[in-house]
Amino acid sequence: MFFPEYRPRRLRRTEALRAMVRETELSVKHLIYPLFVCPGKKVREEVSSMPGVFRLSVDEAVREAKEVYELGLPAVILFGIPEKKDELGSEAYAKKGIVQKAVSAIKKEVPELIVVTDVCLCEYTSHGHCGIIKNGEVDNDLTLEQLARTAVSHARAGADIVAPSDMMDGRVARIREALDEAGFQNVAILSYAVKYCSSFYGPFREAADSAPQFGDRRSYQMDPANAREALREASLDIEEGADIIMVKPAMPYLDIIRALREEFNHPIAAYQVSGEYAMIKAAARLGWLDEERVMLESLLSIRRAGADIIITYFAKEVAKKLKSL
Repeated sequence: MFFPEYRPRRLRRTEALRAMVRETELSVKHLIYPLFVCPGKKVREEVSSMPGVFRLSVDEAVREAKEVYELGLPAVILFGIPEKKDELGSEAYAKKGIVQKAVSAIKKEVPELIVVTDVCLCEYTSHGHCGIIKNGEVDNDLTLEQLARTAVSHARAGADIVAPSDMMDGRVARIREALDEAGFQNVAILSYAVKYCSSFYGPFREAADSAPQFGDRRSYQMDPANAREALREASLDIEEGADIIMVKPAMPYLDIIRALREEFNHPIAAYQVSGEYAMIKAAARLGWLDEERVMLESLLSIRRAGADIIITYFAKEVAKKLKSL
């Protein structure tokens, strides 16, 4: 059909018509809210590069979790900032570690809220890398054991989902094996299957105090130039037992999300990372963008690309906005 017989604007004329034919939906049920948990009591310290995002002590994290649940958001993901760090990142799997305490406290007060835990060593190692250093390099196989211990400790504390973000080869299989051996067959794995070595992580590293003290992470995180490799990485994690696969960052890698959606039937998550959040916040503060509209459009684009789940620092704001409609 051609103009004037076919007029696409007919179905854009009113909000009711637009809503009726809308192809992509954004709902609170698609969102996960990140929380940064730190030592102390009554701590609520704003991250300077991420307005509206805070480092929270366990008691404050519980309060935040309650608000998240009341807003209708289904899940939080926890990142820990330990009191002390060492070469092995041993606080990552300590029985009374910061994440372990936060998981237990949140599940006690808000049992229906899904608690996801980030499984990595970068926040816990004195050198800031995601694994154990041997001869100046991250040793893949030694790191697997530390990651498995960490995942099991999170499961013991009550985590519903563990999310390895380290990008070590074979980590999903080792974590799945360790969880099953420990009796946690029902704890799911959300794998950071496709995690690029991105410059968009800067504000997160301030929030989590996790910047590497030497070198960078290009030897284990993915090259931003590669797309076909993303399919290989995702395929490996699925074969090893991942229940959900994730792409990180999100908006600069919408093509990757789409490629995975077309290739796999697994649930796909995407992480709208700290740099994506900070850019929108900064531009809005300068009056260059309409923050609310850009926030919603950015998340809708991630959903449209094929993501079932989005981890975003905007989750609470979106929930409040959608609740008011």
